[in-house]
Amino acid sequence: MQLTRAADYAVRVMLHLASVPVGGRVTLTEFANFGDAPEAFLSKVLQALTRAGLTLSHRGVSGGYTLAKPAESITLLDVVEALEGPLQLNVCIGPEGFCGRSDWCSVHLVWQEAQDALTAVLRAHTIAALAARTPATGPICGVPKWS
Repeated sequence: MQLTRAADYAVRVMLHLASVPVGGRVTLTEFANFGDAPEAFLSKVLQALTRAGLTLSHRGVSGGYTLAKPAESITLLDVVEALEGPLQLNVCIGPEGFCGRSDWCSVHLVWQEAQDALTAVLRAHTIAALAARTPATGPICGVPKWS
């Protein structure tokens, strides 16, 4: 299992927004310059974050993006699921909860335990806490530019 590039950038975008002073906005162009990513790609990432209620898009001359709610109330799980959908390590432990083998499958409980652990870890880390530990200089929160 590996996060998509979009989810990775979404986390970086959220960390960057959390470091912006209250009332400040970041434009798509600024995100692209800091993150060394195409604007079209970042636009899709930001649209997903906005649809999930994590960012707000402000139009006009002084437009840009802001966090939709305090960074303390946004978890890493919120950001990942905004881009990836609900975490699901295996179809047998999906949201529908249906698996015809769950009564006798020896691995079913292991998949559930692994998914629960991953969910708990991602839920335990807020964007505010992560941003506080991240250098605010350089490309999107100090992350080196990708080649």
